[in-house]
Formats: sequence, structure tokens, C-alpha cells
Amino acid sequence: MSLAVGLLLVLCVAAAAFVLARGRATGLRVGGGAGRQRLNSLPFYHGAYAFLWAVIPALLFLAAWAPIQQALITDAVMSSPAGQALPDFDLARDSILSEARAVASGSSDIAFNPQAQALVPVFQGATTRFSLIGGGFALLLALAGAGWAWSRIGIDLRARAGVEKWLMGLLVAASMIAILTTFGIVLSLLFETMRFFQKVPAADFLFGTSWSPQVAIRADQAGSSGAFGSVPLFWGTVFIGAIIAMIVAIPLGLMSAIFLTQYAHARMRKVLKPLLEILAGVPTVVYGYFAALTVAPLVRDLGLGIGISNASSESALAAGLVMGVMIIPFVSSMADDSIAAVPQAMRDGSLALGATRSETIRKVILPAALPGVVGGVLLAVSRAIGETMIVVMAAGLSANLTANPFNSVTTVTTQIVQLLTGDQEFDSPKTLAAFALGLVLFLVTLVLNLIALRVVRKYREAYE
Repeated sequence: MSLAVGLLLVLCVAAAAFVLARGRATGLRVGGGAGRQRLNSLPFYHGAYAFLWAVIPALLFLAAWAPIQQALITDAVMSSPAGQALPDFDLARDSILSEARAVASGSSDIAFNPQAQALVPVFQGATTRFSLIGGGFALLLALAGAGWAWSRIGIDLRARAGVEKWLMGLLVAASMIAILTTFGIVLSLLFETMRFFQKVPAADFLFGTSWSPQVAIRADQAGSSGAFGSVPLFWGTVFIGAIIAMIVAIPLGLMSAIFLTQYAHARMRKVLKPLLEILAGVPTVVYGYFAALTVAPLVRDLGLGIGISNASSESALAAGLVMGVMIIPFVSSMADDSIAAVPQAMRDGSLALGATRSETIRKVILPAALPGVVGGVLLAVSRAIGETMIVVMAAGLSANLTANPFNSVTTVTTQIVQLLTGDQEFDSPKTLAAFALGLVLFLVTLVLNLIALRVVRKYREAYE
């Protein structure tokens, strides 16, 4: 019996507990008129009470047992005669174990290594044994929980309060998982970044202007020390995502929102707004192809036409323009909702005082809607900073510190993908540099969020 079968049995027990508990609670309604007994909670809550007591403890056990089972299976395999005959070299041993595990689980048909093939029956036997233990114990927990809830079914049982406590606990657990996940991401980045800074000075990384993370195997090879100056990467990120893309997205998005909310007819708005928001659903690889095959050649020809001889077919301008078009819906949608939420009394008061429609928009509506506009711009900037595919296909991979939009540049996220692609050694400065880039990018984004939050709070207090 696998854990999946155990989970199915637990759900069946919980469903049966729900039906039986609800039926028993319904049967407690005896008598008629003034002598009729009234349940403290509806029968549905009695059934839900039994269901939750049957399913939640068993599911928590299965969630905790799954990683424990994998460790027990590995220990059982390693303690077998075939496991003890494995080589001492960690990489070779892990490769053999992975191959045997894949065949035993059915994800692979045959093991090419004879030692891996010999381990397949051992893996299958250990998996069956520990799955039976885990699934059986989870089933016993489900039966025990259902039986305990069944014994409490009665007229005075506050089943609704019990169900709400379970649901509150689940909501708190979900919130804690999100918070702990965030902390785990930060700590993992922090620890790996500390390892990186033990190999590369922090000043060289933060203030260096040369990025060449190739670390040679031999000391006599060229570039064996590597160059980990991150300034070109962060400049490329800012140049493409926060300057060029925002120059395109903010005016077009904001003017689109103003037109749709203040000038467009209701029938036209119903057509144009969904068409504009379709841009947010286009896959980024499609934008990348469009940028590489259509926009980039046009930008290169434009550069050559105005006398820029070194205009490249991979340029920051091409990537920034397409990225700006991609994030227009983020600015437009948030601005649209914020402008539409401005009280009509503010518009009417401005127009009654003699202001024109354009003056009302500039001096009343936009200042009142500024928190939502700032939120949309921040969301668009975050989306642009995290974009990778368009940069790879239209801007290239060259870490150039240049203000010429017709030159090739790269971004932080693009380099992170490049550093972690393929088989990498996680003790190498080249791979650890990806974590340092991620941590610095996270801190920069956090600072931008705090600044935007301060701006939003200030203007929200002024207009509420």
C-alpha cells in the first residue's frame, strides 16, 4: 500500500464519519412541539466536526511521514549487501541510487548500471514496507479521530465552535507557511551569499564594474580568478526594466486608464479594456520572439540610420520597448480601478467650481487616485525586473556598463539563470554568485516597496 492509497483510505474514512455523524445528529431531534430537543449546532456541523477530526491528524502525519519514509528507505537500501557494495565516491553513489530509485518508482524502465539494477528490488521492498507502516498508522489515526468525534456527538456538543476552531487553525497554519517560506527563502539566500563572500570580497562584488564569472580549473588558465563585479548587471536591470520599460509603460498605461474611465463610452470601454488586458496573458516567450525578430532589427536599423555605427541587433532599447508594452496592463488596470474608485462628489465639486474636465483629472482625480497608480507602477517595475526571456532573446548576455540603448546589456535575473543552468558545482564562486545576486536584488526590491508604501500611506491619509 502506497501513501497515495493510504491517503485515499483516510478520505474514505473521513467521508463515512461525516455521513454517520450527521445522521446521528439528525436522529437526536426527537419529540415534537415544546418537548422537541434542539441541537446546539446543525447536523451539518456535527458531520464536519467528525470529518475534520478524522482527516486532519491523519494528513498531518502523512505530511510528516513522507520525508521520514524517504530517509528510512535510503538507510535500508544502504544497509543491504548491494548498498554496502556501492562506491565510496559521493557523486557516483548518488547517481546509482537515483537510477535505482527511478526504476523502482516506475519513472524509468531499466537501469543501465548493474549495481543500480541490483538495488531495484531492495528499493521496492523497502518502499512497500515503509508505505504500509505509514499508511496503516494514518488509517488508525483517522479511525481514532472519527471514533472520538462520534463519541462526543450529542445535544450539547458545540460542533460549530469546534469546526470554526479547526478552520481557524488551518488559516493560521496557511499564514505561517507563507511567512516561514519567505523566511526560508531569505535565509537560504543569506547563507549561500555568506559562503560566496568568503571566496569573493564583498566590495569587489558590490562595486566592481567587470563581470566575468568563469572560474578556470587550473590556475595557469586565463581568467582563473574570475571577475564578479555586479554593477553592470544591476545597471542593465535598471536600464531595461526601470527606465526604458517604464518610459513606455507609465505614459501609455496611465493615459489608457484616463481615457477608459473619463472619456470612453461605456460600450467602447467594454471592448477596449479586455483587449488591453490580453497583453498580460501573452506568454513572455512570444514577446521574446517578437522582440528578437521584429523590434530588434528595426532598432538596429534606426541606430545605423542616425549614425550609431556600433548599433547591435541585441540591444537594451529593443528589450525595453517590448517589455514596456508587456507591462502596460499592470499600470493601466491598477490606475483604472483607482480612478474609478474616486468618489463622484469630488468630480462634481471640481466641475461645479468651474474647472474643466482636464483640470479636474490633473488636479483632483489623479492626486486622489495616486496610491493605486503608485501601486500599479510598483507592480509593473517588479514584473519588469523579474523578466528574463525577453532580455535573453532581445538584449543578449553581455554584461556591458553602458548608457547607449543600442548596445547589448544583460540583467540580474538573466545571469542567475545562466549561472544555475546545467550541472554546476555549488561550492564554486560562479554558482554561489547567483545567490548573492538574488539577495541584493531582493533587498533593492524591498527598499522600493517600503518607499512606495510610504508614498501610498501619505496620500491615502490626505484624501480619506
